[in-house]
Amino acid sequence: MQLTPKINQILNHLEKIQSFNPQNPLDDARKYLEAMSLQLSAKKEAVAMIEELDIPMENHQIPIRIYRPKGKTVQKSSAIIYIHGGWFIAGGYETHDAVVRKLANATGSAVIFIDYRLAPEHPFPAGLNDCLDVVKWIIGNADSLGIDQDQIGIIGDSAGGALSTAVSTQIGELFKFQVLIYPAVDNQLNTKTWEIYENGPVLNKQGGVDAWNSYLPKEESNNPLAIPILIKDFKNTPSTLIIIAEHDPLADDARHLAENMQNAGVPLTTSFYKDMVHGFMHMGEILEETQLAVNEMADFVQQHFK
Repeated sequence: MQLTPKINQILNHLEKIQSFNPQNPLDDARKYLEAMSLQLSAKKEAVAMIEELDIPMENHQIPIRIYRPKGKTVQKSSAIIYIHGGWFIAGGYETHDAVVRKLANATGSAVIFIDYRLAPEHPFPAGLNDCLDVVKWIIGNADSLGIDQDQIGIIGDSAGGALSTAVSTQIGELFKFQVLIYPAVDNQLNTKTWEIYENGPVLNKQGGVDAWNSYLPKEESNNPLAIPILIKDFKNTPSTLIIIAEHDPLADDARHLAENMQNAGVPLTTSFYKDMVHGFMHMGEILEETQLAVNEMADFVQQHFK
């Protein structure tokens, strides 16, 4: 495995990150992702406005953030639903703040970030249900939110890519497009890229096994909505862009999903980022590819919005 000097610089930095006062391994994983994102994401772009709302459900509330892009004053904005990664057990506002700000400004769309419930406290299907419920709530409240309900797309990274894929098979007719960034779509971890990158960089196999065990109840072990590689029916799935990183154990899973989608007739674009590692969207302080990927997504978004 030949890694570039910049990637090696990042990996050396990651080895030195220590979570502040972690209470247990789960807390440590969550704080590590926050520290990585804050330290490597580069300066955060200014946006016009950030609104925080709690969407009321029967037994809980789902927090969301709406990022309004700078320089946009249209009455009804296009919107992008963003579903974050973190192995289904970590991630939230702070881990993805820099990425979402960039996407809002680059696309000229409001970006709605869903702070869905995490495992193991809330295993599958809690997070998926939260994402489905938020999308339906946004459609129902589009006018008051200043959003054009006919101009909505969805983006998910890593575990969020799995959730996005599942959401799209259920209500994909509501979306103009879907973007999956290095999606985590199979719990078997038995591909060639998992064999090559079992011990990293960034992800490792034992961490993946533990995360899937935390997320997936045994009785759901064959549920395609939990494990999108098992999906056979993509009938509602909109035009999709899949971003794949070269040195990522999830790369073969993403390729497999792309093949399944293509065979099902989904309009599909795949984009391969040479030399990149999992999570490179959080590494804009050092990698120019972070902005290149944002620009590519913005182009794809604009092709699919009016």
